[in-house]
Amino acid sequence: MKVLEGIKVLDFGRFIAGPFCSALLADYGAEVIRIDRVGGGEDRFIVPVTEQGEGALFLQVNRNKRSMTLDLDSTEGREIVRKLLADTDVVIANMPPRTLKNLGLDYESLSSIKPDIILVASSAFGNSEAVRDRVGFDGVGQALSGAVHVAGTPNRPQKAMVPVVDFATAFSCALGTVLALYERQRSGMGQEVSASLLCTGLNLASGTLIEEALLGLDRKATLNRASSYAPSDIFKAKDGWFIIQVIGHVMFKRWAQLVGHPELVDDPRFADDALRGDNGEFLSDLMTTWCADKTLAEALSALETARIPASPVNSPRQALEDETVKAAGVIQWMDYPGAPKKVPIFATPVSLSRTPPEIRTRPPLTGEHTDEILTSIGLDAQAIADLRLRKIV
Repeated sequence: MKVLEGIKVLDFGRFIAGPFCSALLADYGAEVIRIDRVGGGEDRFIVPVTEQGEGALFLQVNRNKRSMTLDLDSTEGREIVRKLLADTDVVIANMPPRTLKNLGLDYESLSSIKPDIILVASSAFGNSEAVRDRVGFDGVGQALSGAVHVAGTPNRPQKAMVPVVDFATAFSCALGTVLALYERQRSGMGQEVSASLLCTGLNLASGTLIEEALLGLDRKATLNRASSYAPSDIFKAKDGWFIIQVIGHVMFKRWAQLVGHPELVDDPRFADDALRGDNGEFLSDLMTTWCADKTLAEALSALETARIPASPVNSPRQALEDETVKAAGVIQWMDYPGAPKKVPIFATPVSLSRTPPEIRTRPPLTGEHTDEILTSIGLDAQAIADLRLRKIV
């Protein structure tokens, strides 16, 4: 039996934070119904990779779900939601509070229908009245946190090109959902689970922010070179790039011996991580010299022998072909209608030994399960056909 078997989720989420939260729950056995706009929501079609236009991220964050289409602005659509809520445990909707209220998906409205409902609502900036209705995406959370400033150069800030804040917010929402379900077992009551891209971004950047608050160093951007320990940077071998991270004195001693400078261990400029970070440019220069005449394979082999954390800087193609990635067994290749080849879906990031997650079904087509879901709440074929004719579903 799966951990969340018997839990029913209505997913009104869009883009990543909401849908990936529900995907994680689905991986552990929850029944998830994705509520799509009639014709499909815009988040379905970003970075299209199939004949119908489904996007790459959509495929990753919507496995293990069924889909029905529904016009939430219509009276009939609202009534269908009411019927679906009768046996629903969790509603997920990453939208500003004002939008939730307009759609009747705010906690007050939902709990008046089903008192023990759990609403998982993430937004860009949180529930403070001054900011709650502002909109934002992953990049906004990154930029506000200070992370974009320190990731670039003094003349050019640089955000992460993967949506780290969105995905981290989804993880937090999944944790909050499970906590609320656990608490409900004791109290019998539902509640609202809140998260924001802003709070997630600040947590991700918290080390840098706490350092600034206490020491006032006003760190300048150093691109890939870490400022608080060293050497930690990206380097070029003869035929490719790689990254290393050296943290702590024992590891620094191994690195110094590897690059032929054991005397650095007793040099007061490198006595601890902070001092090594202050002199990181010097240490990066030594590393650059060491690897300049080596192939990528030679450099990585030597670093592995010395127990220095290192990795090639893979392109997306190289990542899919990387032997380490293959050996980890974290990619499940699935057929999808209209896709030119099998789709790689990446494993649930956390696994349980006795009750592991499972990616059972491919992501749904738009409204693929509308008829069967409507039938399950008592609508007959004629009623469903009428709703479809009027574009309610």
